[in-house]
Amino acid sequence: MSTGSQPTASMPAAFFGHGTPMNALDDNRYTAAWRAFGAEVPRPRAILVVSAHWYINATAVTAQPSPKTIHDFYGFPDELFAVQYPAPGDPDLAEQVADLVKPTWVGLDNDSWGIDHGTWSVLVHAFPAADIPVVQLSVNATKPFDYHLELAASLAPLRQQDVLIVGSGNVVHNLGRVDWSQPDAAFDWARTFDDEAANIMTDRPADLPRLQHHDDFAMAAPTPDHFIPLLYLAGLASAAGETAHVLVDGYAMGSLSMTAYTLGCHELEPGGAGNAPPLPDVPADGTNI
Repeated sequence: MSTGSQPTASMPAAFFGHGTPMNALDDNRYTAAWRAFGAEVPRPRAILVVSAHWYINATAVTAQPSPKTIHDFYGFPDELFAVQYPAPGDPDLAEQVADLVKPTWVGLDNDSWGIDHGTWSVLVHAFPAADIPVVQLSVNATKPFDYHLELAASLAPLRQQDVLIVGSGNVVHNLGRVDWSQPDAAFDWARTFDDEAANIMTDRPADLPRLQHHDDFAMAAPTPDHFIPLLYLAGLASAAGETAHVLVDGYAMGSLSMTAYTLGCHELEPGGAGNAPPLPDVPADGTNI
C-alpha cells in the first residue's frame, strides 16, 4: 500500500575550475565538459553559486529579482565585456538560504552584487538560455575553512528541493607564477597539490580543510578565494556520505588547475588531462582570472 509520494532525488552539485573569463567565449575541452554537465543534470528550479569573485568580509546572498551581469576584470577584448547573462534572481531562495543556515548569519544583498564572471563564464555554457534563476552566496574571507565546510553541509537540504549548488574557482590559482610558455601544462608543485585535492575529494571529502597544511598550499593558493568554493562541494559530499568525481582535469599556464568535480552524477565520464588552448595576454599580477 502506498504511503505517499516518493522522496525527491537529490539534485547533483558541482565545482568548476573556471580559469580565464575568455572561457565564456571559447570552445575547448573544459567548456565542452560544462555543457555536458548542463545537458545531463535534471533541470534545476534555481542555481546557487559560490563564486571566488564575491570574496568579502561577510556571508551574504544576492536577493535581487533581476541581478546584473558583472564584468569584474580588465584587459580583455570588448567582445567579452559585451557578454550578458540575464538570468532572473530568486529573492525567495535567498531568504530560504538565510533561514536554513541559522544561527549562522547571512545578509541579503539587494544591490551591491549580481552575477560575476566566476558564475556566468561557466553558466553561459552549462545553461545558455539563462532562464533558470541564479543566486550567489559570497565567500566570507574572515572565516576558517571548517566554517565553509559546515555552511555547505547546512545547505544540503536544498538539493532535495531542485536547487543546483555550484562552486566556481580553481583548485590551484597563482597568478603571480603564471608562465605563458606553458599554456596547457603545470609546475610540479601545482600537479602535486591538485592530485592531493583529487585524492581527498574522491575518497574522504570531509578532510579537505587539512589541505591548508599541505607543503604546496602557499604556492597553490596564495590567496584562498579560488580554493574555498571547493570546500562547498566537499561539505555537500560529506553531508550526503558520498564522494565527488572528476568531470574534467587539466592545467593552464603552469599555475592554474582547471579540474572540475561533480557530485551525484558520476555517470558523466571524466575528460582526463589534455591540451587546453592558451589564455589571452593579460597582466598576471591582477585578480582578473
